[in-house]
Amino acid sequence: MEIAPSTSRFKLYDQFELLEFPDKYVVKPIESPEEGFSVNRRDGNIKPLDENASSGSPTRVSTIYGVGGTIRLLAGTYLLVITSREEVGNFLGLPIFRVTAMKFLPCNEALRFATAQEKKDETYFRTLLQALETTPGLYFSYETDLTLNLQRRCKLAEGWNRKPMWKQADPRYVWNWHLLEDLIECKLDGFIIPILQGNILFFIFLIFCLACSWTVYRCLSYQVAELKLKNSPAVVSIMSRRCTRRLGTRMWRRGANLEGDAANFVESEQIVEINGFKFSLLQVRGSIPLLWEQIVDLSYKPRLKINKHEETPKVVQRHFHDLCQRYGEIMAVDLTDQHGDEGALSKAYATEMEKLPDVRYVSFDFHQVCGTTNFDNLGVLYEQIGDEFEKQGYFLVDADENILEEQKGVIRSNCIDCLDRTNVTQSFMGQKSLNLQLQRIGVCDSTECISTFEDDYTKFRTIWAEQGDEVSLQYAGTYALKGDLVRYGKQTMTGAIKDGLSAMSRYYLNNFQDGVRQDALDLISGRYTVGTHSPSQLQPIGSQPSFLPVASALLIGGVTVTSFTIHQAGRNTQQYLASALWAGVTAGVVAMIKANGRHLTSRPRLCHLI
Repeated sequence: MEIAPSTSRFKLYDQFELLEFPDKYVVKPIESPEEGFSVNRRDGNIKPLDENASSGSPTRVSTIYGVGGTIRLLAGTYLLVITSREEVGNFLGLPIFRVTAMKFLPCNEALRFATAQEKKDETYFRTLLQALETTPGLYFSYETDLTLNLQRRCKLAEGWNRKPMWKQADPRYVWNWHLLEDLIECKLDGFIIPILQGNILFFIFLIFCLACSWTVYRCLSYQVAELKLKNSPAVVSIMSRRCTRRLGTRMWRRGANLEGDAANFVESEQIVEINGFKFSLLQVRGSIPLLWEQIVDLSYKPRLKINKHEETPKVVQRHFHDLCQRYGEIMAVDLTDQHGDEGALSKAYATEMEKLPDVRYVSFDFHQVCGTTNFDNLGVLYEQIGDEFEKQGYFLVDADENILEEQKGVIRSNCIDCLDRTNVTQSFMGQKSLNLQLQRIGVCDSTECISTFEDDYTKFRTIWAEQGDEVSLQYAGTYALKGDLVRYGKQTMTGAIKDGLSAMSRYYLNNFQDGVRQDALDLISGRYTVGTHSPSQLQPIGSQPSFLPVASALLIGGVTVTSFTIHQAGRNTQQYLASALWAGVTAGVVAMIKANGRHLTSRPRLCHLI
């Protein structure tokens, strides 16, 4: 696909001067200073620049790289600005940037007139903004929209890329969509940056008979590798787009809402550019679209609960109707266990899928078939779905923009988290599609595949493993588990240790941090709107202070003293009684923590689960 000349394509301003005055902020594009705007620091009102807007001496002048929008809290408006960026590569010849730092600037003075409760609430809301400032995996471009996949881009009407960037974008994948309202209303099209949450990975190789050399340049989620196989330079890119309609954290956003939007819904696109051709393969992942939950309670693996609701059949129907409208034929691959709580959830899912004859449902117990070491056993799954997967195909255009193939459907994969097992499976399907694509244009013959070339295969698997890490960081707060299965096709000792550390980190974050993070995501996505002149809308943290620190101290102390007294118990009966007493105290503390686990964890305060 040819890239349109810059003269015919809408382009955002890419660098700004931020002038801070006592009464206002002024934002001016460095290339066009007369086109800026001001934001009143007292009431948040936005106005285009006039002759007097920049008069006087600013208290501070700094450079920013974009305006993410505005959000209104109790005290007034906050302006989001991008203060640091990093260029991570090119998409179809146009530069892509990652947000490395951003900041919410207060534009209000109403807080000094607020009640004590409003001040308390505003302090909490500011804590949420601080959490949002460190959001991982945010990308943007000044020259092209990142939210549309290649097939949709190529099928849009001519001239679509001359529209303002926010009009080109798919709102479901725009992380800051809820913040853009004021900028859109003021018609500041040149300043409105749609920000994508996901990840973008690049892999460059030269196909040349036998792999003879390679070089890797890596910077966080950006990777370039130059390899040689058969004199055919190629670029493989993986772009993942996170849907914002049920944005959330691992334990506090499970299943679907009543509209059919699934948690952790991510569209992943594998793009291959080679010999003038461009291939695109789409896959999607998302939580099982039933109404279910898994509330943290300090146990390592909280029980799953399926919420019986009369709307459940309609929720599933709405979810898959939306997918069919966007992607065509859908094949749902369920990777959950077939026993225990997961088995009950999988069975409920299968029961609902029987009511959708146009969607094929495939149950594959990943843990039973593949275990923790046998990545190649996914071939068993491919035997079941391979024919239909190949019929769904991929998207292909030639150097003259002629559409040669269209992808007719997608695989929708899920496990419980839609992270670890799902990413292993998606990387396997991406590898199968890449083999078909290289054979389609004669780069490889029918007996060759990407795994034939060891170095290339290693780099291809690495970007899929890093893709899994990025998606996992955004949802669970840690790197993905089972990354070794993607990188090496088997579990290694180093990988097992890394998985153990990630599992412990997930436990801590899920139980003691994610309640606040969930509130921050509900705020940024617009699911929760701050109201003014009304009673506090925040759900109370609790009527009594948390006794977890005291309970933890008693537990550790009880175990320590019990161990010591048992060691000394042989001396007299009194020591036996002391040992029994402290053992009883320890058992009581354990029972108390277990019984009150849900009350000791970090819980969201803004929105209900569904």
